[in-house]
Amino acid sequence: MLIKEQEDMIARSLFTESKKLRVFDFDETLVFTKSYIYVKQPNGKEKRLTPGEFAVYNEKPGEEYDFRDFYSVQEPQELKKITKVLKRIIQKNNGDGVFILTARPQAVDKHVQQYLKDIGINQRIPVTGLQNNNPKAKADWIEKKIDNEGYDDVYFADDSIKNVNAVKQMLRTKNVKWRVQHIKH
Repeated sequence: MLIKEQEDMIARSLFTESKKLRVFDFDETLVFTKSYIYVKQPNGKEKRLTPGEFAVYNEKPGEEYDFRDFYSVQEPQELKKITKVLKRIIQKNNGDGVFILTARPQAVDKHVQQYLKDIGINQRIPVTGLQNNNPKAKADWIEKKIDNEGYDDVYFADDSIKNVNAVKQMLRTKNVKWRVQHIKH
């Protein structure tokens, strides 16, 4: 398998064809949902945060985080501007190299696939749930795709500035063409 991948990379470099990786965050990038992160504080009180609030939240020692709402896609509202970009990319390359990368748990895959069908995306797009909101986790995932699968043209879209900055920092160390888009609302 490794030899085949190396041959593919050489062939692409000879003919200047790139291998494109297109990565989209899910929550508050492609869709708004009624999903919350529940933060149990050391004093026993619980507060809830939206994904956008949690993306910039400074975690405090002793807090516990409950992501129970993220095992499904609750009351989705499509973010049409970026979904239009996703649909165009899927149509152009039949979905090859397109991924949804989310901090949600991996178990959410079937719910995200159903949501995509509901908005007219019938092509199966791989969904990776990291169950981790550390920005380095997304950067590491993309880096592994570059290093292990030979992607040399990367696009990443996310609403979290922390994720955007972590991915940019990693991409600056790679010899790849890249674009990172911070989705603002």
